[in-house]
Amino acid sequence: MRQELDYIYEIYKSGSFSKAAENLYMTQPALSMSIRKIETQIGMVLFDRKKRPLQLTEAGEIYIRAIEKMRHLEEDIQDELNDIRTLATGTLRIGGTHYINARILPPILTAFRNAYPGVEIQLAESSAATLSSMLESQTVDLILNCDEPYIEKFEHYPAFQDHILLAVPAKEPLNNALKNCRLTALDIQSGRHLTNAVAPIPWSLLKDLPLINLSKNNNLHDRVLKIFQQAGIIPHITLEISQLVTAYHLAESGFASTFTCDRIINAPTTGLYFYKLDTPQARRSFYMLLPHREYTPKAVRRFIKFFTAHI
Repeated sequence: MRQELDYIYEIYKSGSFSKAAENLYMTQPALSMSIRKIETQIGMVLFDRKKRPLQLTEAGEIYIRAIEKMRHLEEDIQDELNDIRTLATGTLRIGGTHYINARILPPILTAFRNAYPGVEIQLAESSAATLSSMLESQTVDLILNCDEPYIEKFEHYPAFQDHILLAVPAKEPLNNALKNCRLTALDIQSGRHLTNAVAPIPWSLLKDLPLINLSKNNNLHDRVLKIFQQAGIIPHITLEISQLVTAYHLAESGFASTFTCDRIINAPTTGLYFYKLDTPQARRSFYMLLPHREYTPKAVRRFIKFFTAHI
């Protein structure tokens, strides 16, 4: 029976009997005969053969879900056995957005690798929605996210916080009227924006300010719209792009203002001034998210502890 389940899963992944047969090193008639035998036994077909690529029937979806559960259980057993054999090895599969992978993880992953050189690190980069699907299918072991629906969906542990700021090109005349509340990159790096020493920017001044915003399906995109909605202002969006770091550098070059976060401001710049925002939306809490599984590999548990101690 196990062999037939492997056949079903390979057809599902390949999208055709011919490709699956090739991958399984068997003839297509032999593969078709094996699947027909199962379909006869259960009295239902597993694949809609009229469609290209093949699509699962309702019965087929039940089989695939069960097969994936079995595979995850086998992986958990193997991980647990490997952890018994040695405390110094393992695999850590992390998923992050460009912001997480470019600005948060590099120093931590480098330090973790130095501390545990036997652990193999794999790093995936994609959107939050795609990473959530990867975590659900256990293609990755851990992701970092600040969206409440994702956090509630998975096992989660506190990771870090960041703070959203308005970044305004230095050449904007607006800066001259805001000398008492504007901040430099050095102010941000010293944490001055987290104190009461500087007042937040008045909402009324944002009404006609040209802005770069992140594109849809990005947490910061949604927060910016909520910020303006709460302030009763329609934002003047001149450009939408997908990457936070790109928006930052465009603003630094003088293209337009943008919303950024304090953790990417890690170098001096004379091209921007920064402003605090008086709204709960300006503070984001990120969590390490894990799939619900029977056993969490030791390398993953070790990384969670390491991250918390080094962030």
